[in-house]
Amino acid sequence: MAMTKETIEQRNTRVEADKAWELSWTRRVVIAFGTYVVIVGYLSLLNVENAWLHAFVPPVAYILSTLSLPVFKSLWLARIYKC
Repeated sequence: MAMTKETIEQRNTRVEADKAWELSWTRRVVIAFGTYVVIVGYLSLLNVENAWLHAFVPPVAYILSTLSLPVFKSLWLARIYKC
């Protein structure tokens, strides 16, 4: 099955959109907020005092980890992948 130029361009557009979503701050914020809501609920069920405050730890850790990944990626590419 031969791919037409139009099919390839549609695929490329879809791949570019997926990559943009993976790198977007919108995605990070949605994941962090969802994590916060779930953790608040869990800690509330456990009757943890100030659950809303303690629930900030996992989303903040997630955001910090996503910020540090580009640094580790560049080190990995330079040292391991030789790119």
